[in-house]
Amino acid sequence: MRVTALGLRERGGFVCATEKGFYFWDGKSTSLEFITHPEEGKAGARFNDGKVDRAGRFWAGTMDPRNATSALYRLDTDLSARRMEEGITISNGIGWSPDNRKMYYADSLRYAVYEYTFDLQSGSISERRVFIQVEKDFGVPDGLTVDSQGYVWIAFYDGWKVVRYTPDGKEDARVALPVARPTCPAFGGTNLDQLYVTTAIDRLPDRELEQQPQAGDMFVIEAGVKGVAEPMFGG
Repeated sequence: MRVTALGLRERGGFVCATEKGFYFWDGKSTSLEFITHPEEGKAGARFNDGKVDRAGRFWAGTMDPRNATSALYRLDTDLSARRMEEGITISNGIGWSPDNRKMYYADSLRYAVYEYTFDLQSGSISERRVFIQVEKDFGVPDGLTVDSQGYVWIAFYDGWKVVRYTPDGKEDARVALPVARPTCPAFGGTNLDQLYVTTAIDRLPDRELEQQPQAGDMFVIEAGVKGVAEPMFGG
């Protein structure tokens, strides 16, 4: 069973989004502990990206490239799952502004990242608007993260780059990579000032692998700005 997203858990181990719902993993064994599967029985669907918010809830969305029937779910600390958004193609990167007033969320096959008004206490989202909209040849919006200044870093799958956007959606900086498929940026390092970027190698033809020998590697970018520490799941 594929694990597609992880969040640290306050009690130790991880909360996971998988191809078959939400699970816990202790980080040591090869077995997972089932929590719930809000799309059980839906053929061809699986969970994709996910992240923990600063109230300790785990957000993760599903994907089905055939149609726009996927959704974004919020796994609360009481282990109940709530559908928060629907009509999604491929659910991808998610993140929050440092002041917790905005949430960002990528719908990949619409080539869009949305911005929502976010309420930290209730976990509600509202007033969806387009944060960025790109053309196909720019790349597919994939994983994202938000730095301590409130700027949004987005990996563009098949786009050879990571782009930093201002809080009002204007391109601020572009980091070119030697591989076509960056998948997700995240801040790390002792001072949270290094940007780690994962990349994909799956389904790349041999001729492209020859041109991209570092495909599938993880890269580190000296970002020149600090990130925000990732919270832990409270359930």
